[in-house]
Amino acid sequence: MNTPAAAPQGLGWFAIIRIGLVQASIGAMVMLTTTVLNRLMVVEYTLAAVLPAGLVGWHYAVQLSRPLWGHGSDKGGSRALWIMGGMGVLALGALLAVEVTLTASANLALGIALGVLAYTLIGIGVGAAGTSALALLASGVSPERRAAAAAVTWIMMIAGIVVSAIAVSQLIDPFTPQRLWWVASGLLAVCLTVAALATFRLEPEAGPVFAETAKSHAAPSFKDAIAEIFAEKAARRFTLFIFASMMAFNMQDLILEPFAGLVFGMTPGESTALGGMQSGGVLAGMIVAGIGGSAFAGRMPVELRHWIVFGCLGSALALAGLATGAMVGTGWPIHANVFALGFCNGLFAVAAIGAMMGLAGAGTKTREGVRMGVWGAAQAIAFGLGGLVGALGVDFARAAYGADGPAFQLVFAIEGAVFVLAAWLAVRATEKGLAPGGAANIGKAESFA
Repeated sequence: MNTPAAAPQGLGWFAIIRIGLVQASIGAMVMLTTTVLNRLMVVEYTLAAVLPAGLVGWHYAVQLSRPLWGHGSDKGGSRALWIMGGMGVLALGALLAVEVTLTASANLALGIALGVLAYTLIGIGVGAAGTSALALLASGVSPERRAAAAAVTWIMMIAGIVVSAIAVSQLIDPFTPQRLWWVASGLLAVCLTVAALATFRLEPEAGPVFAETAKSHAAPSFKDAIAEIFAEKAARRFTLFIFASMMAFNMQDLILEPFAGLVFGMTPGESTALGGMQSGGVLAGMIVAGIGGSAFAGRMPVELRHWIVFGCLGSALALAGLATGAMVGTGWPIHANVFALGFCNGLFAVAAIGAMMGLAGAGTKTREGVRMGVWGAAQAIAFGLGGLVGALGVDFARAAYGADGPAFQLVFAIEGAVFVLAAWLAVRATEKGLAPGGAANIGKAESFA
């Protein structure tokens, strides 16, 4: 059982919130490049939708480099410097992406070339800053706070996206290129300032345990660190779980609103509200998993893997409901169904991040960055691939069936099956005796939560 006396040796709640502010800043910057600029390219500048879609997909692909940035933060001695370095590269890439938006319609070849450079910088910046922030959590947060810390940082990231989206929507009208520059520059400046203040003198708060492990363990070469991680069954299995679960998590991202319009006849405003209902469910699930995972830590035989499995299987059941609704159409309780899907998504996502931090902190010290990088890379690729597979799957199925309902039913059924597979992989990845360093009970809340 964890004792209150151990808590001061790790990052406190204020420090966790400060890392959450970093995540919120990252989310706000990414929102500008993947949402606002996406719409401007397609609508205001009448560019083919494949251009912004391809650039966003490329920024996910670049995040395969996450293990490299995590290893750098392991060796560099200061994760805060890596966080701010990543934020600076991200801001530079976002500014260049604004230029891409304004010039691509006049010179497509130049726009594509600049776009590849811009979204490469964006992918590098997100990878370096995000991986280092999560590694700092994994190495500095005491075990009983990990589930709640994961919930706080994810919720704050979503909050950063929502708040910045509302602010940009209010400031950018009436649209002009000059106004876009001012709004984008102001948003990026605010995000950089918030992140700098949040990381100032943050690492010393991790306490003596963090400081001693940083001094007493030298980081190996990148090749050796990767080989060491993939020599562990738990790490290999957890990587597969992250890939499968996050792919399933994102498969409906691009098809939910078209589903609402084509099958249920919803207007754009109604389908947008349905998306908001799902986001509300995700937040509710994250809060429940964050509070529950920490409240039971060390006092009841409750394991974070239970939260992961419940969330994955619950998501599969909700998707089975959507598959049924695709054939029933009007009259199906679509709003409740979508909220339930979001809630179960939130449950498993927070528990998975808490488990990820537990695994990253359970092995040899000074490997947290590489571990978080490996799993962050799996998550990024799964996100990009999931959205693409879902959208292409619906297109092919609609062409094959000649009808909307059966097409969406098939894709939702496949997504649900992937969630069931993810639940099985989660159980396999958290079996007893698999923890790095030979911990006896990797699945226990005392190890993860």
